[in-house]
Amino acid sequence: MKALFAIAVLVAGAAAPAAVEAAPRHELALLQDRGGRLAPLSQVLAMLSARYPGRPLDTRVGDAGGRRAYFVQWQLENGRVVVFVVDAETGQILGRQGG
Repeated sequence: MKALFAIAVLVAGAAAPAAVEAAPRHELALLQDRGGRLAPLSQVLAMLSARYPGRPLDTRVGDAGGRRAYFVQWQLENGRVVVFVVDAETGQILGRQGG
């Protein structure tokens, strides 16, 4: 019985990272289904990297003042974390928080 429980826990733990990774892609698909074109996330991250040396920690898609936006959690070289709000259609930085 304990062995079955241990196997169930391992299987659930292995599936969890895939579910977390799929969430942002699902959000992107929903936005694209609404008829809008999104700036490629790779281009947005490259633009941020050129202007703010560091690395992305997490990216979400949501709404910022009625506009579709990427919320990019970014770690600067000095270790501080900033959240950039980027227009998902134009790639323009709308704002930043933290850092």
